Amino acid sequence: MPVPAPHDVSPPAPDDALSSVRVALIQARNTAEMEAQEQQCFAERCRLRPDQLVCVNLARVPFPAEDLLGSVDALMIGGAGEYSAMDDPDWMAGLLALSREAVERKLPTFGSCWGHQILARALGGTLMFDPERAELGCCTIELTEAARRDALFGSYPARFKVNAGHHDRVTELPSGAVELAFNDSQRFQAFRVKGAPVYGTQFHTELSAERERERLLAYRDYYREDLPDEDDFQRVLAGLVDTGAADGLLHDFLHRFVA
Repeated sequence: MPVPAPHDVSPPAPDDALSSVRVALIQARNTAEMEAQEQQCFAERCRLRPDQLVCVNLARVPFPAEDLLGSVDALMIGGAGEYSAMDDPDWMAGLLALSREAVERKLPTFGSCWGHQILARALGGTLMFDPERAELGCCTIELTEAARRDALFGSYPARFKVNAGHHDRVTELPSGAVELAFNDSQRFQAFRVKGAPVYGTQFHTELSAERERERLLAYRDYYREDLPDEDDFQRVLAGLVDTGAADGLLHDFLHRFVA
């Protein structure tokens, strides 16, 4: 029997202090439904109006030829649905180059899940497909000592819950990257680049419990190999909770490095 949707607090209103901010959001979504859902998630968590996002879905539009980074205040790289950060579709080289350019410009940049892996790959880190350590649903991460001194993570609790959905992971950080979070399942749950406001999180800080539920249901077939038993999948859905501390991370990122 399907579990009910978790109770979700309505997202806060757009932040007037960020009213002039423009954020490029890179996506790789094959369906219009999930493309729109991800945009809504980032707008909610950033506390921006939807029109403040400059969205580029590489799964359906050519890579932008114009100076995308020069026209925005920050770059965010979202998830990818059916794509792996180790794949090489025709737009991957451009995305990796864009990621490196953002770091060189010291443009505030945030990668979530697939975006976290893309940043790691672009800068020389290594990834692997690891279904045995796949994470679906709510889990707990722990901050490193470096995170407690970090400009963004320093005010966060030592341990907090996050929402996750991945079976690829970063196995080695790029040179110059600093590990910020880990858990019992794996290291490198979050990192930053030294000398630049560039962050990646393996977890989905843009997802509330309800948005995570929507995402897992939409990609049920994609995760069927990792979680074939329907009762187990229902338990994952039932275990979703609002994640508290993680909910403000994108908004705090924009306030710290953009506003």
